[in-house]
Amino acid sequence: MATIACTVITASQATAQSSYPDKPVRLIVGAGPGGSGDLLGRALAQKLTELWGQQVVIDNRPGAGTIIGTTIAAKSAPDGYTLFQANAAHTINPALTRELPYDPQRAFTPVTLSAELPNALVVNPGVAARSVKELIALAQAKPGQLNFASSGIGNATHLAAELFRSLTHTQMTHVPYKSGGFAITAIIAGEVQLYFATLPSALPHINGGRLRALAVTTMRRSSAAPQLPTMHEAGVTGFEVTSWYGILVPAGTPAAIVAKLNRDIVATLKDPNVRSQIAAQGADPVGNSAAEFNAFISRELVKWAKLIKEAGIKAEPNG
Repeated sequence: MATIACTVITASQATAQSSYPDKPVRLIVGAGPGGSGDLLGRALAQKLTELWGQQVVIDNRPGAGTIIGTTIAAKSAPDGYTLFQANAAHTINPALTRELPYDPQRAFTPVTLSAELPNALVVNPGVAARSVKELIALAQAKPGQLNFASSGIGNATHLAAELFRSLTHTQMTHVPYKSGGFAITAIIAGEVQLYFATLPSALPHINGGRLRALAVTTMRRSSAAPQLPTMHEAGVTGFEVTSWYGILVPAGTPAAIVAKLNRDIVATLKDPNVRSQIAAQGADPVGNSAAEFNAFISRELVKWAKLIKEAGIKAEPNG
């Protein structure tokens, strides 16, 4: 009887998975409406809705540096009807927050890395450096005298500069601002000398001559600014910082559903309309395997934990 019951359950699960999805799917985005991550999520949701014939509904859950949305996703049923769009904070928060209500790896199964959004190393035009090598030489000649902006302690704009300091053995002074907009204003005004800005926020000022861009922070050049070398190409070996977006599902989601999600999302990321929407945000679509995405997350967790510990970075009180 037990064998028969097990066979019935297995057959039932297989039938459910083969018909997936047969009802609306929720895509949790750990940020508010209107930002790059939200717009990317909506582009995916729209195309997947067309592909599946089932509505993919965006559920914006901002707050606590994406921890609120991540917690909701981690506690959701592992049935494929809750997806979570993670970003770089997913691999940074564990090193900044002592007691997360979830484990960033054990609580989730990776599906695919959707897109990468590079940061750009920009300097005020008055800085006597027209390349990354010249900036390093300047920083080494004037230890502690160059100021770098960030849009908040512990985020990608801050950690990119800390990684730069670590790999180039330079000393610079951190000046955190409340937002990327304030940081951009400060560097244009000359209050600080350099900033690892998100590329979309910096491009208008780069094109207008108000900022000088030296490199992008991803391992591949950006399609939005292909003339800019990567930091690796510019001589900072091993430098990689990306404001990435990827799809996760709660741990325990059936492997067949994860495989279907990967196939369909990767195919969606190849759609010309979706690619153009992603490019409009200054990002580059990726669409890799679940195993590759899992390895990427593992590397990022190790990298940021090591850097944050070495630099003694503490999360801001409002976290």
